[in-house]
Amino acid sequence: MNWKEITTLKQVEEFQVQPERLFFSADHDEIRSGVTTDIYFIRTLEILSHLGLSDTEVVAEVFGRREGILAGVEEVKNLLKEKPVQVWSLPEGAPFKAKEVVMRIQGPYSQFGAFETVLLGMLASSSGWATAARAAKEAAGDKPVICFGARHVHPAVAPVMERAALVGGCDGASCILGAKLVGREPQGTVPHAVFLIVGDTVETAKAYHQWMPANAKRVILVDTFKDEAEEALRLAHALGEALDGIRLDTPSERGGVTPDLVREIRFRLDAQGFHRVGIFVSGGLSPERISILSEAGASAFGVGSYISGAAPIDMTMDLKMVNGQPIAKRGRLPGLTASERLIRIL
Repeated sequence: MNWKEITTLKQVEEFQVQPERLFFSADHDEIRSGVTTDIYFIRTLEILSHLGLSDTEVVAEVFGRREGILAGVEEVKNLLKEKPVQVWSLPEGAPFKAKEVVMRIQGPYSQFGAFETVLLGMLASSSGWATAARAAKEAAGDKPVICFGARHVHPAVAPVMERAALVGGCDGASCILGAKLVGREPQGTVPHAVFLIVGDTVETAKAYHQWMPANAKRVILVDTFKDEAEEALRLAHALGEALDGIRLDTPSERGGVTPDLVREIRFRLDAQGFHRVGIFVSGGLSPERISILSEAGASAFGVGSYISGAAPIDMTMDLKMVNGQPIAKRGRLPGLTASERLIRIL
């Protein structure tokens, strides 16, 4: 579509979904035009326009319903940067308390009011993912946490999710675009598929070592064919100093990755002098499991659904000033909320 901001019900009626459309996700122009907002904001603009009030000067404040880590600020900034508005916000990655004001927007209502749905969604989803990532990272301490959540969400939002995970504290992300959005290189080795096709763990590892660039970590899955401890030792002897670590992704059908399994592999590797070989763990990890497996000897973690499946942090935007006068709906306090943490971003 040609980008044109939707401000009237007639434009909504005329908007048509093209039959050749391949995917159901909104593109950048559709987000900027307003077709992903709720219809009641367009009705609001229509009414205010007829009353001559659409450009009324207002101040809106955004707060979260529960505490978390703020993310999505850069997207909101990009959404509003060409509009005649002023925006203050907590920094991206900052912690916030329940009902603390995380963002303030001032300007003519017509310039941002219809984007309430859009900007709240940006903040709510990304903050939910960032908050989950922070919890995983805090459980891991100084041990690396890599976000493996892209496969659990729609590809249109996978990079947004993994970027938020990095904002929240993850040390890396596997989604190519998600990592590149924050100037990093994606991380991850290879899946079980390549082992099943090649037919042997050690032969696959040798091929990986031969053909992958030197900066790619030699971390090899050991749960495809044989006992994990046996495969770990086979790899350690075959690759020697080149082996950075083994990865445990034992499926739930076989009991998953347990602390006892991690301890056994750590013991057997150490007993044969392979102290530097790390144990990378993935598969259904939560902060609680990360803590337990870390204590057992795991040295790095791949976290997927705990981050990607995190609930959004409900965000609310209230008008607090209209034409310079304090105002609020019943149950809220009129006027600006005092905050020394907000900084001007637009």
